[in-house]
Amino acid sequence: MIGTTAAVLVLVLGAALLAQGGRPASPAGSSATQVGGKYDTSGAEPVYKGGKWIEITYGRPIKRGRKLFAGAGESYGKTVNPDAPVWRAGANVSTQLKTEVPLAINGKTIAPGTYTMFIDLKPNNWTLIVSNWKAATTFNPQNDAATTGEVFGAYGYTPDKDVVRAPMKVATLPFAVDQLTWEFTDVSDAGGSLTIMWDTVAASVPFKVQM
Repeated sequence: MIGTTAAVLVLVLGAALLAQGGRPASPAGSSATQVGGKYDTSGAEPVYKGGKWIEITYGRPIKRGRKLFAGAGESYGKTVNPDAPVWRAGANVSTQLKTEVPLAINGKTIAPGTYTMFIDLKPNNWTLIVSNWKAATTFNPQNDAATTGEVFGAYGYTPDKDVVRAPMKVATLPFAVDQLTWEFTDVSDAGGSLTIMWDTVAASVPFKVQM
């Protein structure tokens, strides 16, 4: 069950949303790529055919002047993740990875399907988690994740549904990204990287396409 602190946080965020005239403080976003297709040039214009989709859907919080990844030891990352076991790596509904092709991440192949993604934040040591927890679409303070199999954000997350954990390469950007962004970077039909960028931090994990 989600604790009192989380419930209060949701109420506060709801009030902040109303104060903005109904515009979401952290709007939903997505990033996608397509692999494995070929351009058919037999017609008047080239048409890309046979591609398979890989997509990340997530909430997109804005920095709003905060020091996002400050602190040391147990206090590190508490600005973005104050009280959940791991970070949802976005906002609101859990970040989700949807793939139509098998992907190999950190030596383990994950089957086509929909997964949730989290990040275990430690100073200079970020770990991407791909999980079989299902994403709850709405917040319910009475939700028992162990019974429903669903988590909202990362509240109720436990590692027993982890599919793979992968160390992330953390780098400093030469500029600051104001709104959290997930992107597919360095993509080819063989694979690429899942990359999250926020403030001056970029963290990525390589993946291979298993077709």
